[in-house]
Amino acid sequence: MKKFNIKVNGNSYEVEVEEVGGSTSTTTPISKPVIKPVPNPTPTPIVEKQVMPKTANASGEEVTSPMPGKILRVIKGEGSNVKAGEVVLILEAMKMENEITAGADGKITQMAVSEGATVQSGERLFILS
Repeated sequence: MKKFNIKVNGNSYEVEVEEVGGSTSTTTPISKPVIKPVPNPTPTPIVEKQVMPKTANASGEEVTSPMPGKILRVIKGEGSNVKAGEVVLILEAMKMENEITAGADGKITQMAVSEGATVQSGERLFILS
């Protein structure tokens, strides 16, 4: 038996072919091949959840940009009281609008960006205390 790998329509198969001897004719009969599909490993997609980085400092909780983009709208300005999960500003990244929310109840003590500003990943957006 001889083993061969063949590819048909993009699928790889391992086949075994048995040579039948003893014939004097010019054609050699070939037995029916055994076809075993070879599994093609498919990569598992990695899905990452975007979490807004926050750091605590003496003046409150610093909320930073999770990705580079442009500030489209500032919904809650400096001095505004916010509840956890309330939208503070809209960040446009890769032609998508991303809501940046407050991580906890508190007051925005410093707004570090304005509408139209371009921010980098990790750049401070506002401080919540």
